[in-house]
Amino acid sequence: MSIAKSLFAPTKVLILDEPTRGIDVGAKVEVYHIINELAAQGMAVILVSSEIEEITGMCDRVVVMGAGTVRGELKGNEITKQRILELSAAEAGGGH
Repeated sequence: MSIAKSLFAPTKVLILDEPTRGIDVGAKVEVYHIINELAAQGMAVILVSSEIEEITGMCDRVVVMGAGTVRGELKGNEITKQRILELSAAEAGGGH
């Protein structure tokens, strides 16, 4: 995993693409803890994930994309599995 390498680089933004794919539940919890710690220290974390539970549990802001277009943006309490699925299924340009 390249998260450890990123921790030693002077960076303000960390982009994680499917950071928990293929790892067991215990390791996922540890990865989530690390991500939360980095965010608490002021680092911006961009999390790309296909797991809705991961998105709803970890993100403060969600941009839903489909077919190369932005379908919608959700913040705070708007971030629910139902809203993410609705935006994912929306026609291009009709997700707002």
